[in-house]
Amino acid sequence: MASFTDLDVWKKARLVRNNITEITREFPVEEKYRLVDQIIRSSRSIGNNIAEGHGRFHYLYASKFLITARGSSSETIDHLIIALDNNLISVEMFDCLKADCEECSSMINGYISYLNSKA
Repeated sequence: MASFTDLDVWKKARLVRNNITEITREFPVEEKYRLVDQIIRSSRSIGNNIAEGHGRFHYLYASKFLITARGSSSETIDHLIIALDNNLISVEMFDCLKADCEECSSMINGYISYLNSKA
């Protein structure tokens, strides 16, 4: 692979990030520097860490960044739970976004397994 942008897992992370950015535009202004900032940072961190790991060109270093990306995906789900609990998103929206994060985490796990088999 020539670029991290060719990775399906990065493409999925990009979708998660873009969907999170879109829904947070509807959040109340008082959440701008609280929940909105946190959920956007965690959703961006997923793809950022996939990209950084890819750029390390070493299996073990890449795996460490992917583990961080997986953690950011879980953090994003926790922020979504907060948004749901505060009635900022619907149950349907939560379920959809949570499923996307979980799929991304599963893809990250697959990528980690692949890299570990190459190490």
